[in-house]
Amino acid sequence: MDVDELVAIDVHTHAEVSKDGHGSLSPALFGASEEYFGSHERPTIPQMAAYYRERKMAAVVFTVDAEHTTGHPRISNEEIAESCAEHPDVLIPFASVDPWKGRAGAREARRLVTEHGVRGFKFHPSIQGFDPNDRMAYPLYEVIEELGAVALFHTGQTGIGAGVPGGGGIRLKHSNPMLVDDVAVDFPHLKIILAHPSFPWQDEALAVATHKPYVHIDLSGWSPKYFPPQLVRYANSLLKDKVLFGSDYPVITPDRWLADFAKLDIKPEVRPKILKDNAARLLGLTPKDPKELP
Repeated sequence: MDVDELVAIDVHTHAEVSKDGHGSLSPALFGASEEYFGSHERPTIPQMAAYYRERKMAAVVFTVDAEHTTGHPRISNEEIAESCAEHPDVLIPFASVDPWKGRAGAREARRLVTEHGVRGFKFHPSIQGFDPNDRMAYPLYEVIEELGAVALFHTGQTGIGAGVPGGGGIRLKHSNPMLVDDVAVDFPHLKIILAHPSFPWQDEALAVATHKPYVHIDLSGWSPKYFPPQLVRYANSLLKDKVLFGSDYPVITPDRWLADFAKLDIKPEVRPKILKDNAARLLGLTPKDPKELP
């Protein structure tokens, strides 16, 4: 991957369909998501590669493994990693391991990093039905921290399950970013991304990212024109090196996100940090500044 040639790195995109047509969510949850975000195509990973290559962008790709709570089989992590490996100029593979799998999940995570080149792991506490600080997930975090991979946590409200009776069984409380603060304490060198503006806990997310040196925030899932003012203020100042571009593709396209971001009051010297430089450093795509923490 030639980072210098990229205009941006999107740290938050979803593989929604496998090679054999299997969806990442059940039809009911897919339907609710489309009611919330609007209908959209579900591109294959090769189609995603072509989309981002045309725009001179790179993208982190993952699914969500929530078999324990939903009963819906995941898209294979190996398939995602292998498909991304066919497009290394633009795609970066993340995986998802249901934390309810305990030590078996930790063994899988180690294998995915060491044998399949996975660079991080996506957690969606509300869909997976766990608190991030639940000790059952700690063996998984231990492996991720040891191998220098990234843990990306969905935070805040979710469009998945919205409008379904009972929210489709999805409990929003699991995605309070303050629960990730415990993880950042107990795994002090774990690289963490708090995904999305964390409505209704935006201030909590900003507090955690400001206080814990390895916690970052991605800006996916919302058009920038709806960002809370305190998020924009911190992105421009205290967190200028820890805020990351993410779209939530395919539910929100990078084209739409970037068009709205261009109108946001972000300092010119901060824009390239958010769009590419911070992610490149976090993902190990560029050399680390020797003045940074180990």
